[in-house]
Amino acid sequence: MNKQGSVAIQGVVKRHGSVTVLHGIDLEIEAGEFFVLLGPSGSGKTTTLRILAGLESVNAGNVYLDGEKVTDKEPGERDVAMVFQSYALYPHMTVAQNIGFPLKMVGQTGDTLTKAVADAADKVDIGHLLDRRPGQLSGGQQQRVALARAIVRQPRLFLLDEPLSNLDAKLRMETRVELKKLQRALGVTAVYVTHDQEEAMTLADRVAVFMDGRIVQVASPKEIFGRPAHASVAGFIGTPPMNLLAATWQGSDVFLEGAGRVRVGVTSTDARPVTLGVRPADLRLAPEGLAARVELIEELGDSHIVIATLGSERVKLRTEPTSPLREGDRVQLGLTPDAAHLFDRATGARLN
Repeated sequence: MNKQGSVAIQGVVKRHGSVTVLHGIDLEIEAGEFFVLLGPSGSGKTTTLRILAGLESVNAGNVYLDGEKVTDKEPGERDVAMVFQSYALYPHMTVAQNIGFPLKMVGQTGDTLTKAVADAADKVDIGHLLDRRPGQLSGGQQQRVALARAIVRQPRLFLLDEPLSNLDAKLRMETRVELKKLQRALGVTAVYVTHDQEEAMTLADRVAVFMDGRIVQVASPKEIFGRPAHASVAGFIGTPPMNLLAATWQGSDVFLEGAGRVRVGVTSTDARPVTLGVRPADLRLAPEGLAARVELIEELGDSHIVIATLGSERVKLRTEPTSPLREGDRVQLGLTPDAAHLFDRATGARLN
């Protein structure tokens, strides 16, 4: 039997009045993938998810599920289940009734319904809560009820809109692990929206990064972190994110005004304006390099974030807690040539 749940979005445009929310996006998601739509608020990721669910129409383009065109189909005809940020549980119903509601709506009753509800509840470990009402549950338990309600229909596609954002940090981390295990066990395609890059990096098989209604990169989390395709991705991913510095690239050196130069390991025949990207963990103290002044040191326990000025630019570097640096120190900073990321200053596109 073929795995179900492949998605193709082709040339989808979405406008709200005179504002274009999606500028002709293309995306392919394989059956069984845990696929994350990542981006800042207002970048178009939730609109894309709602279009997949059939909750929003499109102004142009098409949506396909398992090769079947569903662009104009109602949500109920698409065989997808959505888990919202708010959980959207019915407060007057028990947990069992909430979970069973989608099956009841399609006419299932009796033992078949009871068994399906019990199975779904067991998968997310809430079998002991079936007689309670949502108001008697913690946020984490309500989250599991919402997941069980989605699972019970055995849909071909799971759509999750920031489902963990209402949980505290510890619970969010625990639920994240369980969610990934659950998706693998069910073998279902999951499309997950978040603005939290840590969530994206830990959950996703692949990530689509959204910026201003466009997809700027689709790749594995490792690829997105290691080789961001655009300066906007580089500046969004990482904690803290990549330093992005205005520079001039000539030969195999990059020159930063007022700070000096560094070797980059790739060569340009002409002098060209670039944005030099360097991760905080890749900057280090060097006998010679870029002249910097330490402005502030943030202590994080297992590491320190040092904020320094390079000419007119400000950078962050990550150091060991044993680092000898003090605020006010004048230092030289270097990086290995392969740690340099070069982006076209005008377009933001990756050059190396």
